[in-house]
Amino acid sequence: MTKRLTFAVPGDLATPTGGYAYDRRVVVELRKQGWHVDVLNIGDSFPRPSASELAKARSILTQTPTEVPLVIDGLAFGVMDECANSLAQSHALVALVHHPLALETGLAPKDAAILAASERVALAQVRHTITTSAPTADILTSDYDVAPDKITVAPPGNDPMPPAIPSTDGICRLLTVGSIVPRKGYDVLIEAMAQIAGLPWRLTIIGDPTRDLKFTSALKEAVKRAGLSEKVSLAGSVSDEALATAYGYSDAFVTASHFEGYGMAVTTAIACGLPIVATSGGALAQTVGGAGLLVAPNDATALANALRSVIADAMVRDRLRANSLEAGKLLPTWSETATCFATVIESVR
Repeated sequence: MTKRLTFAVPGDLATPTGGYAYDRRVVVELRKQGWHVDVLNIGDSFPRPSASELAKARSILTQTPTEVPLVIDGLAFGVMDECANSLAQSHALVALVHHPLALETGLAPKDAAILAASERVALAQVRHTITTSAPTADILTSDYDVAPDKITVAPPGNDPMPPAIPSTDGICRLLTVGSIVPRKGYDVLIEAMAQIAGLPWRLTIIGDPTRDLKFTSALKEAVKRAGLSEKVSLAGSVSDEALATAYGYSDAFVTASHFEGYGMAVTTAIACGLPIVATSGGALAQTVGGAGLLVAPNDATALANALRSVIADAMVRDRLRANSLEAGKLLPTWSETATCFATVIESVR
């Protein structure tokens, strides 16, 4: 029997975010393992579709072959509570949850409650839920009533990376990667960098600046107001090759994210042997492990102090670099991620 799967994603699979990167690689690796994967674009307005856009997505999904398992990315599925039941009656339905929608930073409490209620109802209809980390799985169990035996953790894989080459000019080059949105905590990061402006560092921010134009504009203004325009570079979205180069010529990686369902940019940094300075938001504490220094989310002073120790002390960087290189040896491959994914699909079809 041909192994087939319909993978529904909200918008263009090439969108430069960690979630879409995960989806892309899983599709590629499943195809390598002999699966026929139909990728279905159900619209780019999620997670805030209009009624007509939601109805169109539902129509697209109901027309997929009922004998083929249907995986829906959580960016869309979390707001599909009203159609999840009918889809579940006709399809072997699997949800892929990168992180719960209600945990996006900046939501009004009322909007967060609506999203949480919708996602809870939708997840109750699926045969199985795939997520990317054990901490996120715990949240799905405790806050969304998903039974533990109905959840599989399929962590993102990693590609082999050459060790990063430390700088030799006395300037510590810091890298952070992620879309320019409130959840990533870039405003907190700039506040922290302003507290250590006198130290020898440069910061490169790589991420899509178009997902929240108001926040991007505010971030640029914050950099200017802090007098950091000469030290902070907002590079925008870059090619895979340019991103690999940025990792390869950095001295440390930093993230001020309020919440991460996993933290793929962090494990890429670990694969390069970079020292990490990160918050403990969501799954980050588990993802970073001993490869870095952890501080609480939304604490600019604690973040500044951790960065100060990394920038000013080569011995700290060397210790964290050694820990990171060791941790990188244990990271899963994308083939292993796809195998875990495939096991779930086999069990529901």
